[in-house]
Amino acid sequence: MDPHTGGRVISESGSCLLFDGQNGIGQWIAETCCGHAVRIAAKQGMALVVARESNHFGSAAWWARKMRAAGQIGIVFCNASPIVPPWQGKQGRVGTNPISMSVPGPWLLDMATTTVAAGRVFKAFLNEQPEIPAGWAFNSEGVPTTDTAEAYQGMLMPLGGYKGSGLGMMVEILCSVLSGGAMPDQVTGIRSPNEAARVSQAYIAIDVARFMPVEEFTARIENLVNLIKTTPPAPGYDEVLVAGDPEWRTEAERLKHGIPLAEGNWEALCKVAARVNVAAPL
Repeated sequence: MDPHTGGRVISESGSCLLFDGQNGIGQWIAETCCGHAVRIAAKQGMALVVARESNHFGSAAWWARKMRAAGQIGIVFCNASPIVPPWQGKQGRVGTNPISMSVPGPWLLDMATTTVAAGRVFKAFLNEQPEIPAGWAFNSEGVPTTDTAEAYQGMLMPLGGYKGSGLGMMVEILCSVLSGGAMPDQVTGIRSPNEAARVSQAYIAIDVARFMPVEEFTARIENLVNLIKTTPPAPGYDEVLVAGDPEWRTEAERLKHGIPLAEGNWEALCKVAARVNVAAPL
């Protein structure tokens, strides 16, 4: 990773922009691309910005919310290292390939196209949790497993079987194929820390005001959310939630009480801090 580059615009035409991340810091590349998407959508009504040769940018929702803050609908996609086999396959071919969508109003989608994000398995492994729930992962031979160590060395299950595989390929097309970037078998990740990640990303911004006032749109979103949340809960549930509810509740809890860290995560952070001569807080 090159911490000094800011990337460069390869081409811009109408509502479309192609960006070369030049192996820069993923968050900075995303910040730059979001800025371009907001600018172009304000002028053109919509924007599609695709980036290649980038790196992991953290939570996709963070970047979708950048466009939401401008009164726009923000949609973000990202590909990742190939740790997900296609439906009926036994070798990884695509990544967890997250999708996020943020709108003016109380709804925020952020999901992997796998049953769970890779971080759930990595956290379980780091904290020596012996088992994970069924349906999360395969071992290295493509056999479903609940053994955490096998899952860590294995692969993640596509969300909903063939439907998750379809969504994963959709993200791949919008990211790596459209950007001219590295195809999924050329993308690396946490298992190859000394190689360039070569990640591709896509950012879509839609100017709500081209269709109706943002206030009216927000009210309509609130109406839709209320329609869903007032559904009588099924047996075993206390309420119906929509995308964003769990995360906003967790955010409020963390702001009030702090962020809990499992012992394995804390030890790993301390090791990294020591390696770069940063004193860990006691």
